[in-house]
Amino acid sequence: MNENEINTEPLGTEQIDPEAEEVMDTVVTEKYDADQIQVLEGLEAVRKRPGMYIGTTGVNGLHHLVYEIVDNSIDEALAGYCTHIETEILPGDIISVRDNGRGIPTDINKQQGLPAVTVVLTVLHAGGKFGGSGYKVSGGLHGVGSSVVNALSEWLEVEVSQNGHVYYQRFERGKPTCDLKIVGDSTETGTLIRFKPDAEIFTETTVFNFDTLQTRLREQAFLNAGLRLTLTDLRDDENVKEETYCYEGGISSFVTFIHQTQGLVPLHEKPMHFSTVSGDKSAEVAMMYNDSYKDVILSFANNVRTADGGTHETGFKLALTRVFNDYGRKFGLLKEKDANLSGDDVREGLVVVISVKLTEAQFEGQTKGKLGNTEITPLVSQMLYNKMMTYFEENPSVARAIFNKALDAARVREAARKARDSARRKSALEGNSLPGKLADCTDKDPANTEIFIVEGDSAGGSAKNGRDPTIQAILPLWGKMLNVEKARLDKVIGNDKLMPVVMALGAGVGEDFDVTKLRYHKIVIMADADVDGAHIRMLLLTFFFRYMRPMIEEGYVYLAAPPLYRLTKGKKHSYAFSDEQRDALMEELGSCDIQRYKGLGEMDPEQLWETTMDPANRMMYRVTIEDAQRADEIVTILMGDKVEPRREFIERNAKFVQNLDI
Repeated sequence: MNENEINTEPLGTEQIDPEAEEVMDTVVTEKYDADQIQVLEGLEAVRKRPGMYIGTTGVNGLHHLVYEIVDNSIDEALAGYCTHIETEILPGDIISVRDNGRGIPTDINKQQGLPAVTVVLTVLHAGGKFGGSGYKVSGGLHGVGSSVVNALSEWLEVEVSQNGHVYYQRFERGKPTCDLKIVGDSTETGTLIRFKPDAEIFTETTVFNFDTLQTRLREQAFLNAGLRLTLTDLRDDENVKEETYCYEGGISSFVTFIHQTQGLVPLHEKPMHFSTVSGDKSAEVAMMYNDSYKDVILSFANNVRTADGGTHETGFKLALTRVFNDYGRKFGLLKEKDANLSGDDVREGLVVVISVKLTEAQFEGQTKGKLGNTEITPLVSQMLYNKMMTYFEENPSVARAIFNKALDAARVREAARKARDSARRKSALEGNSLPGKLADCTDKDPANTEIFIVEGDSAGGSAKNGRDPTIQAILPLWGKMLNVEKARLDKVIGNDKLMPVVMALGAGVGEDFDVTKLRYHKIVIMADADVDGAHIRMLLLTFFFRYMRPMIEEGYVYLAAPPLYRLTKGKKHSYAFSDEQRDALMEELGSCDIQRYKGLGEMDPEQLWETTMDPANRMMYRVTIEDAQRADEIVTILMGDKVEPRREFIERNAKFVQNLDI
């Protein structure tokens, strides 16, 4: 059996008018026709290297196809012409996206001598977003979306309603099978695109996940106040799903939604909302504080999620820290001898959505993970500082509640610093000793070694006796582990159940964590296949996620998958990792003895090695973070204080884990 992967989910000087109007919702353009479609280069490399354009040909890349088409429709909404976008998942996992915008131009593009819609769908870097007046604000900066989707689809069909007609064209693997033709009449305008992803490209799966698309479309509805987005799943006639999203409150509704779904308790009645416009640029911020110990920062540029942040986040963070310290000094909440609050202090318990719109957005890479426009930093920073200082002065009770939380965070940060210093001194006095229960390996090259964090001394004993001592280390755990989701950093540092793990891994913890110092490049959680084992796995994963996240991001964390059953007939024995495997083996072997392992401690060293630890035979699951935001939400829901969100999550997802034994 192979080791498989699973998903576990800085300053310019531009002056901003503080009296500027509220955020720019749309920018109406004067002209959008074939001459606005500018061609930059061909489409040859897309099918050969699809990952360059959509990031991956796995499940994320598959869903990215939908995002590209929907984003084009949203650009029409940004331009002021589209009010409704309908997305359907049809039988056979065919995607249909319809909008009521102007429709892709159908007249002849002078540069190519072809209908503009054909050019948009067949030529890379062809679109209305490269200096023409087609779009002033666009998320599709690179202009490759439609053509890439076409190139990576088994087939794609487009229908454009404009000029009183309905125009149609079909493509197969990026190449037109017919000319653009009129197939009917219509008094409406808009674009309909249907496509089927190419199984030759998406070899992992071509099946769309409703919840994944739902999350993305709901997010876009929050970002575009008043825009209606509908998602319908028609793959099962008996279980048709349909959701419609439209939020007049925009990103303030987004902040409220996050609090509700994660069970966070706000410190003030409603989100703070600040916005500004300067020329062709606008910035909008909605934020609310709660009683948790983490922050949630979601930033967007032209409706594109900037997961890696950028200049808009930098401007926000600079201004936020300055607001707290200036307000604290002005009203005596910070004394002369007190140190300034840090960025971490003022962001504790904060949920914020930052949305900026600008004509020439500079993203890093096709996946657009980080915004690079330096002029956005002062736009956000000056707007937030001026308007938040005014808000604090007009709402002193809210300001005091939030400020007291930041002061508490500062005191905890100082206590954690002292605990870290104490731990470092203790470690130095002990000669950087390793935990007493650690059975280390002899090979000191992290690339070759792995550590099994094992539930219980009994299982730890079997693992120590059954391992390969050259490359495998064993660290038994005992007693109840701290749930770090309910504890601040000062309680984590020095915890007698967690610090042996920190010491064994050798890379520090929290802000001191350095992934390059890890002593092992496989950290394997090996727990019983029962409820208690699942709880221990989640507690450890929560600790790693909150305080050693780079370890997960680098792919160093694994879950062991021990068998559930041992079937014996005569001198022959087999192992089953699920009830289905057990039943299949029973049918194959006939009458046989069946042992149900209640825990790892019931396995002798040879059995544990043979089934769970031997690299040649074992099955392990790598823990990855495909979507850090969603992973953060799930950890908060499952490991936080609030019961109701956890119950709702379990009830909604129970069907997915009924047969999951690890």
